[in-house]
Amino acid sequence: MNDVDELKRFVVVHARAQNILGYEDVLRRITNDDEDAPGSWAREWSQSAAELAERGRLLEATRHYNLARFPYVDGPARHNALADCVSTFDQWRQDDPDIQRLEVDLTTGRVRCWATGLSLAAPKPLLVIMGGLVSIKEQWAPVLRQVRRLGMAGVVTEMPGVGENELRYDRDSWQMLSRVLDAVGNQADVTRTYTLAMSFSGHMALRCAVSDNRIKGIVMAGAPVAEFFTDTAWQRDLPRVTVDTLAHMSGTKLKDMRDWALTQAELSSLDIPVACVVSRRDEIIPAGDVERIRQWVRRVEFLDHDDVHGSPGHVVETRLWSIASLLRMRGGNPLRRAAINALVGVERLRSRLAPR
Repeated sequence: MNDVDELKRFVVVHARAQNILGYEDVLRRITNDDEDAPGSWAREWSQSAAELAERGRLLEATRHYNLARFPYVDGPARHNALADCVSTFDQWRQDDPDIQRLEVDLTTGRVRCWATGLSLAAPKPLLVIMGGLVSIKEQWAPVLRQVRRLGMAGVVTEMPGVGENELRYDRDSWQMLSRVLDAVGNQADVTRTYTLAMSFSGHMALRCAVSDNRIKGIVMAGAPVAEFFTDTAWQRDLPRVTVDTLAHMSGTKLKDMRDWALTQAELSSLDIPVACVVSRRDEIIPAGDVERIRQWVRRVEFLDHDDVHGSPGHVVETRLWSIASLLRMRGGNPLRRAAINALVGVERLRSRLAPR
């Protein structure tokens, strides 16, 4: 059973990232995390989702089911919420035949993805999108429509142990990304792959890029690098939901993850552009990890927010800046790049002038 107050605090960035209106009303109705009891986390979010689905608002229903299974499946109620989330998204995407289901079978399990723009006849550069410890592929898959407009193919997947991903999260999980590229290698130009990697998947993307030169650029936000895995004093103050989720995904404890830390030699070997969103009051990622990126990654730029993990108060600016960073890496249409840069500037000014 999770700490309900902590869940309410950490779910806000995910609600805002998905543009869930009225999420505060659902949170007010939640009083416990006791499976399917009245007022429980999974029950209230699932009931809200079912009501939306009945009214034909399938994408909104998907987002509510997603939060019903948040932060991870720990019993029947969240298991059912995840199944309903996937099936409702599948129903929604029927109106967009270019969003396809992709399954990659590995020796240790199956990785399920949503994909767009894959073509044997005309392979396009690839964008791989992956969330962090608590965000499933259905949360990010609607972005695939925008990926097509960028002239790219796209694959949205999940970290090992998250959502439908059957793999166990471990020190070598970065290899999963390479196997996904292998799986679509004849339908996308994977020699020009870019990643949009949130939170802990940024750690996977960095490590993969060290060994796989098909990755040409990384946009990431709130990624651990080294201190997160080695600083026991920092670990003692981590939110319970983070520690519990990591244990669920990996089957191990933080004290056994010390050798997951990326080294100076690994990070300094990267010769690709890296764009990194930083939250100055991040309660999950230590400031020392940001400094390691700043000092050891050769081609890096930062977007710095005075905010907590995930920067819930700066969702729009982060989204626009991430797109602008991707276009800079790819050398996209200069007019489009200029337009998005201008929007970034407007949103940055708006957020700074907004009352706090």
